[in-house]
Amino acid sequence: MPSLEPLVVPSPLHAFTGYGIELEYMVVDAKSLKVRALADRLLVDSQGQVVNELAHGELAWSNELVAHVIELKTNGPADSLPPLAERFHRDIVDINRRLAEFQACLMPTAMHPMFNPGLETRLWQYGQNEIYAAYDRIFDCRGHGWSNLQSMHINLPFHDDDEFRRLHAAIRVALPLIPALSAASPLEEGRRSAWLNGRLAYYRNNQRAIPEISGLVVPEAVTDINDYHERILAPMYRAIGPHDPDSILADDWLNSRAAIARFERQTIEIRIIDLQECPAMDLAIAEAVVALVQALYEERLGSFDAQQTIATEALADQLWAAAAAGGQAVLEAPGLAALMDLSAGLKLSEVWSSLLAGPLKTSPEAAGRLELILSQGSLAERIVRTLGDAPDQAAIERVYRDLIECLADNRAYRG
Repeated sequence: MPSLEPLVVPSPLHAFTGYGIELEYMVVDAKSLKVRALADRLLVDSQGQVVNELAHGELAWSNELVAHVIELKTNGPADSLPPLAERFHRDIVDINRRLAEFQACLMPTAMHPMFNPGLETRLWQYGQNEIYAAYDRIFDCRGHGWSNLQSMHINLPFHDDDEFRRLHAAIRVALPLIPALSAASPLEEGRRSAWLNGRLAYYRNNQRAIPEISGLVVPEAVTDINDYHERILAPMYRAIGPHDPDSILADDWLNSRAAIARFERQTIEIRIIDLQECPAMDLAIAEAVVALVQALYEERLGSFDAQQTIATEALADQLWAAAAAGGQAVLEAPGLAALMDLSAGLKLSEVWSSLLAGPLKTSPEAAGRLELILSQGSLAERIVRTLGDAPDQAAIERVYRDLIECLADNRAYRG
């Protein structure tokens, strides 16, 4: 088991002076839309060797648990979010050009709508595969919660213990509002899910055998880094120990809460944001989320003490309401409405509209894209509106081919 001493090292980055973004994409057959295990064809270095990560200028490409997913991420912290939309899109165009040789392409959104994980899952077989093998042995990774959940991660830095506690408190309160903007996984195995954010429902349940790993998904309130180790990491390491005698998984990334501390790079990583139809929409949502977290961090939306007193259970209930109903979910968490100086009973789309018209500021480009979400619904809502509640496979394929074109063109899906 790793030491419980703080792992923080001096960092030049203060909160909100740099940003790390990660986007995960499915590789699919261009004709059938079935997943294709081709990530290893993209991750080849100059010596012809398959690698876990490949630098590509301002971005890097890397593997994930399964061989049909490729991750694109900032190659170090970015100074600003708005320029990243075009930067990610350029690499997507490049990857699609390479995949065309195999009659394949990238597909956006957070869950493949027809994927059968029991039959189609293939784990990554190259470097670090001992980690994936351990996960598979303990949890069995042939399920949607492991092999069919593509997301955007946002990494926000902290400089010291004081910045950590304030950033963690702010992120914790912001989390339940995010699915109202980002839900993009309303289908599974060819049918309408009970959730608009089905990926998040699977994320909650895929490690239920060891509940300490994900807790209530919304993280507990902590007072400082030592408290984080004692309340979150130590119980998790103790619980996994009997299943992981070689301590392969005993690291802070084992934590499956909605936001986790990554002490080796001194960031907190937000992990619950569904991948959208194109980077322009991903980065618009990233701008909104970061603006909300910063307003909370700077105590423009409630004090630190007020943020800390909101019960984790109440925040978790609000998160699952948003995951089920998206922007139509109602703001009900005790204390959350008062913290933001809003009326309880508002729809979450109305909450975001009020915040973005008031204390939260984004770039003009992001503002227009967020207005589409707030007026037309999350991507999941737009997909469901197009397909109805009982779509056939042909209709699903038509919509997801449209989404593939949205990714290729870096434009929003309007349904």
